[in-house]
Amino acid sequence: MTSGRDTALHVLIACRKDGAWANGVLKEYARRDNLDAREAALASRLCYGVIQNRYKLDFFLKQLLSGKLKNLHPAVRDILHLGLYQIYEMDKIPGSAIVNEAVRQAKTYCKKQQNAPGLVNGVLRNALRTKGALAQPESLQDRYSHPQSLINLLTAYVGADRVEAMLQANNMAVATVAQVNTITTTPETLQSLLEAEGVAVQQYPWLENCFVLSNTGNLEKLESFQKGFFYIQDAAAKLSVLCAGVKPGDQVLDCCAAPGGKSFAALIQGAKSVIACDIHHHKTGIIEAGAQRLGFGNLQALQQDAAVYCPQWDGQMDVVLCDVPCSGYGIIRKKPDIRYKDPDTMQMLPQLQLEILCNQARYVKPGGVLLYSTCTLVRRENEGVVEKFLKKNPEFTLEKLNLPKKFPENTTGMLTLVPGEYDTDGFFICRLRRKL
Repeated sequence: MTSGRDTALHVLIACRKDGAWANGVLKEYARRDNLDAREAALASRLCYGVIQNRYKLDFFLKQLLSGKLKNLHPAVRDILHLGLYQIYEMDKIPGSAIVNEAVRQAKTYCKKQQNAPGLVNGVLRNALRTKGALAQPESLQDRYSHPQSLINLLTAYVGADRVEAMLQANNMAVATVAQVNTITTTPETLQSLLEAEGVAVQQYPWLENCFVLSNTGNLEKLESFQKGFFYIQDAAAKLSVLCAGVKPGDQVLDCCAAPGGKSFAALIQGAKSVIACDIHHHKTGIIEAGAQRLGFGNLQALQQDAAVYCPQWDGQMDVVLCDVPCSGYGIIRKKPDIRYKDPDTMQMLPQLQLEILCNQARYVKPGGVLLYSTCTLVRRENEGVVEKFLKKNPEFTLEKLNLPKKFPENTTGMLTLVPGEYDTDGFFICRLRRKL
């Protein structure tokens, strides 16, 4: 059986060489390598930890190397990153084990680099000797491992006084947030069942029928999960559906629905039926499986491009949920490698977002609601798209959001949730109503 350390190294190499996304390739490689629960957890911790701290680890590596960082073979650098992360961030692993495993990896994966084992051994032993004595990073870029260009972009939106807390939140562990399926159970019953299964349960601080879970083990094996008593969804996404104000009897269209959380939330709010769409066929299967587990028979999952017009839906929907593809800068804590992606590859997103929003608007009944949302923080994908949409579609108007008491009163119809402030993903929510 492959070790979690080796799987983590394979993931880092795939991300570096092939531009793979860590969350996807990590699941694939953990299955491929037949990791048990302990080794899979180690692989995940190492992989995400290194990605979240890459610049910080390089900052220390520069002090530990006798040569230049740029001259390191990429695989050697990956191995050193894994070793340094364990030394600096994982106190329970003996230093000798960290060094020995890293040297073994250098011998196995860097055979053409004859000096690799000795270099890895020397650098990591130096790191153990000097732990706590090296200079600490001062810049936000090195301290929180976000490219300066991204820090500048986010600072322009959230402000210099808020950006550091957001960067810090991006590197924190993600809580497991569960939404109660109140159609089949009650919060009190679910909490009792979860605790009987050994799960630690806390009420979410500002959202009803919502728990923060820990000590879940393999969540999908829990009896309460298998019975469909809850589903996993961040509070920001659930809040967006609450802001849509779905009423009993409403016909709802969720145009970019996978994995289905917003559709499920709409049904729990009383929607008569939901059409849940995704451009990828395999994702509609995920939505259908989730609906079946939760006991929802009034959901139809369809493969459909959100930018392509469907005349049969024209003017038929009471609520349209439009959570569009975006740069993802609000979910860096879940997808840490987003921070390193080239921003230039995202320049066309606002055009696509506007195209989708304008197309989905055609399906809203007179008097109905169009809910626009993203999991990013930049203005050009959020307020900028809404402003362009309103110029093209004067029959829609912004409508204030009804928010939990924790939030200030909203009058603009738009809200941006910033990581580090409300215990959520970064998220943008906008409520639009079609005039009668």
